[in-house]
Amino acid sequence: MGQSGIDRETKEFTCLVADDSEFARRTLARVVTTIGGNVVAEASNGQEAVDLFKKLKPDLVLLDVTMPVLDGVDTLRRILEVNGLARVIMVSAVGHREMIWKAICIGAKHYVTKPYSPDYAGMIIRSVLNGGGV
Repeated sequence: MGQSGIDRETKEFTCLVADDSEFARRTLARVVTTIGGNVVAEASNGQEAVDLFKKLKPDLVLLDVTMPVLDGVDTLRRILEVNGLARVIMVSAVGHREMIWKAICIGAKHYVTKPYSPDYAGMIIRSVLNGGGV
């Protein structure tokens, strides 16, 4: 296990982190790099996330539910139109359960609720990368 308690068993992967909060993006990026991932881009709004997904084709997307320009659910829809097998984990505050449920029904693989521990987020990421879901 690494210094934070997160193990590094996940093979290297690419990740797009999409959140309108710079602090949240940095926090998620640290979790990704701790478990062996490479954050290839960060997006601060939904449209930017879709554009970066099309361009970079990351292995995983960590996507905030509440985003400007396009909310997380609409962003998810557009990402899945590009690649129906995209692995997207929704990130949300506790009060957005309905939007999380909608995202899961549309095709998100899992979700992480803020605030979260890095260990828990890493476990969810590894699970999704290994084919797991909700």
